Amino acid sequence: MKRLLYSLPLLFLALFYFYPLAAILRLSFAPEGVMDWAALRELVRTDYYVRTLWFTTWQAAVSTLLVLLLALPGAYVFARYQFRGKQTVQTISTLPFVLPTIVVANAFTALLGPNGLLNSWLMRGFGLAEPPIQLQFTIWMILLAHVFYNYSVALRIISAFWQNLGDHLPQAAQILGASPWRAFWTVTWPLLRPAILAAAVLVFIFCFTSFGVVLILGGPRFATLEVEIYQQAANLFNLPVAAALSLLQIAFTFVLLSLYTRSQANMTRPLSLHAARHTAQPVRNGRDRLIVGVNLALMLLLLALPLLALLLRSVSGEGGLTLRFYRELFVNRQGSVFFVPPGTAVFNSTAFALVTMGLAVGLGLIAALMLAQRGERTASRQTNVLALLSNFLDSLFMLPLATSAVTLGFGYIIALNKPPLNLRSSLVLVPIAHTLVALPFVIRSVLPAMRRIRPSWREAAALLGANPRQVWRHVEWPLLRRALLVGAVFAFTISMGEFGATLFIARPQTPTLPVAIYRFLGQPGALNYGQALAMSSLLLLVCAVGFAAIERFRLGGEGEF
Repeated sequence: MKRLLYSLPLLFLALFYFYPLAAILRLSFAPEGVMDWAALRELVRTDYYVRTLWFTTWQAAVSTLLVLLLALPGAYVFARYQFRGKQTVQTISTLPFVLPTIVVANAFTALLGPNGLLNSWLMRGFGLAEPPIQLQFTIWMILLAHVFYNYSVALRIISAFWQNLGDHLPQAAQILGASPWRAFWTVTWPLLRPAILAAAVLVFIFCFTSFGVVLILGGPRFATLEVEIYQQAANLFNLPVAAALSLLQIAFTFVLLSLYTRSQANMTRPLSLHAARHTAQPVRNGRDRLIVGVNLALMLLLLALPLLALLLRSVSGEGGLTLRFYRELFVNRQGSVFFVPPGTAVFNSTAFALVTMGLAVGLGLIAALMLAQRGERTASRQTNVLALLSNFLDSLFMLPLATSAVTLGFGYIIALNKPPLNLRSSLVLVPIAHTLVALPFVIRSVLPAMRRIRPSWREAAALLGANPRQVWRHVEWPLLRRALLVGAVFAFTISMGEFGATLFIARPQTPTLPVAIYRFLGQPGALNYGQALAMSSLLLLVCAVGFAAIERFRLGGEGEF
C-alpha cells in the first residue's frame, strides 16, 4: 500500500513532465524516426548561443550577489527583532515573488520607464524636456527586477533558519572571551552557511531561467536561454534548436538543484532549535531602532515602491486621477468573441488555483514523506547508494523549475492530443500544468519540517501503544500542518500568477488574469496599456488579499520560503 502511495507523485511526473518532454524531443531530434544531431552541433559551432549562455550565467550571478547583500541584513532583523507590523512587512516582502513576471515588468515600467512616475515627477519638478532616468532596455533594469523578484526567497530561507538557532551558542562563545563579531564568524556563520548557500543556489536558478523580466524589460538586446528558447520555438518555430537549448538549460539547472538539495539537507538535520518568539527580542534602544528602521525603509523602498507605482499609474490619466481604465475593462469595443470580463478571469484563476492547491499539497506531502523516510534509512544504514538515490529523487522533483514553460507547452500540445490522454482542449490541463510548477515549492516547504521530526518521537509513541495512524495524527500532523499551510500558500499564489505554460494551453474563453493582461499588452495604444496596468493591479490585489488571508493563520516561519 505504501509503495502504491509513493508511486503517485512519480507517476504524475512521468505522465505530465517526462512524457510531454520526450514527445517534443522526439519530434525535434528524430522527425523522420532517425536521430539527427544537427541542432546540438549548431549550438557548439555558433558564437551567438555561447554568448547567450555566458550572459545568462553572469547576470544570474550578479543578481544573486545583489540579492544576498540586501537580504542578509533583513534576515537578521526578522530573526532577531520583534516589532509592530512585522507580519505585514513579511507579507509585503513575499508578494513580489508570487506575482507573474508580466506584472513585475509593468510595475518597473510604471516606476522607471520613460513615462514612469519618477521621470514624470522629475521632468515636472525641474522643467526637463527629456526623461532623466534612462533605464529602459538596460541590464540595470533587469538586475533591479531580479532583486525585487527574488529578495523574499533569500529573506525567507535565511531568516526562518536563523530565528530558530537561538543565542545560546554565541553567548557561550562570548562567555569564553570571544567578541560579538568573532562569535558571529566562528559560531553563527558556520551554522548559517548551509541556509545561505541554499538561498544563493535557488536565487541563481530563478535568475538563470528568467523569462518575462528579460523579455519585457531587456528588449531585443538581451536574451537568456529561456528567452532564446521562446524566440526559437514561438517566433522562428525552430523546434530542434529550441529543444537543444532546453536540454542545455536542464543539464545546468539539474547540477544546481543537486547542490541545492544537499545544502537543504544540511540545514534541516535535527538540531536543538528554539521557538522564534523566544529568539526575537523587542526593540529596546536607539541602536535597535536604527538597525530595524534602516532595513525596513530599504525593504519597503525596494519592494513597495514599484507596486505603488503600478497602482498609481493604473488610475492616472491625462487629466489626473481617473478610473477610466478599470471601467473600460468591462466594455467590448471591438465586439470580439474572445472578450472575457475581468471578473470571469478572476474566477477562472481562483478556480484553477484552488484545484492546483489541492493537487500540489496532496502530491507534495506524499513526495516529502517518501524523501524524508529515504533520508532516515540513509542516515541509519550509512549507505552511499541510498544517499545517491535520495539526492537523485530530491533533484528529480525540482526538475520542472528547470524546464522552459514554452517547451512544456508545446509538449502538451503534441503529446496530450490522443486517447487515453486527450487533454489538449480540456480545462483539467491548466491545473495539471500549474501543479507541475507548484509541486517543487510544496515539497521544499514540507520536507524541512518532515526531516526535523526525530525518529525517536515516532518510536516513543509506538512503545506507548500508538498504531501508525495514531502516530501520524498525534505526533507528525501537529508538526507538519504549519508547513503544509505554507506549501498551500505558494501553490495557490503561484497558480494565480503562472503565465508561460497557461498562454499555450488555456482555452480562449477561459483565460486567467495573466493571459488577459498579455492580451491587452499585445494591443497598441495608451488605452490598452492602461487597461493592462488596471488588470495587473487587479491581479496584484487578488494575490495580496489571498496571501495575506492565509498568512494570517500561518504560525512561525516554517519551510523553505
